[in-house]
Amino acid sequence: MTDTAVVSRTPLTLLGTGAMGTALARAWLAAGHEVTVWNRTPARAQALAAEGAVVAASAAEAVAANRLVIACLLDDASVGEALDGAVLAGRDLVNLTTGTPEEGRTLAARAEARGARFLDGGIMAVPPMIGVPDSGGYVFYSGSPELFEEHRGTLAVPAGTRYVGADPGFAALHDVALLSAMSGMFAGITHAFALIRPEDIAPKDFAPLLADWLSAMAPAVHQTAEQLQSGDYAKDVVSNLAMQVAGNATLLRTAEEQRVSPELLTPYMELMERRLAQGHGDEDGTGMVELLDLQRGPGVA
Repeated sequence: MTDTAVVSRTPLTLLGTGAMGTALARAWLAAGHEVTVWNRTPARAQALAAEGAVVAASAAEAVAANRLVIACLLDDASVGEALDGAVLAGRDLVNLTTGTPEEGRTLAARAEARGARFLDGGIMAVPPMIGVPDSGGYVFYSGSPELFEEHRGTLAVPAGTRYVGADPGFAALHDVALLSAMSGMFAGITHAFALIRPEDIAPKDFAPLLADWLSAMAPAVHQTAEQLQSGDYAKDVVSNLAMQVAGNATLLRTAEEQRVSPELLTPYMELMERRLAQGHGDEDGTGMVELLDLQRGPGVA
């Protein structure tokens, strides 16, 4: 007997050794896990073999090697093709391939019909953040709560974990919702830099001002959430929709003066004008969510 506890490291299989898959594999290997890998192009898995991974000759062989199977492939179709000839009965399948909510739900149903438990994941990180403590990266998970709890420690090795529900589509939904917000932010950033580009303003000098301003505006998401929860879109409004629509004219004239296309701004401005025309000038922008809700019907007030 010794005083040193033996720590169990769950062996696992990883399907896909692209940039993200390789980063994941290296994190698990560094933590002492036995990792079996497979890639459609075998040469791309050889670097991991030199670091201790076992390279399987086929996806079916890789799936057979371990109970915990993680897929990080190009798309939903690639996952289906990789699993087509594999025996999934008794396996715990975790899909970290970027997809849509419905793709997650469909894959869950197919996996469960073949005898596997299933988790879908949405990675909120880029490869350099994987396996790096305090990098801020994490992964959304949804699906089997039992699978998540059993393998939580292993899944937390490359990045933090955030379980968002038993519905297998929720991880992808959270992932895409955050990425969509990021896309809108980048659209604004692109327009802002385009405005200053013709002038004697150094982008490096402007960047800190822009970052600070976006950080100061970010807490507005909490007010939007509270208004959506309560249904009172005029609560605690500081800059109402009527004022914002009037101010849009200045933004558009400035773009014209700077010879910058307004095409990144105008779709949002058009929504603002539609909501205002419906008689909601005392609100802020929260009510525009209803214009986008096709389940209720576009433009329903």
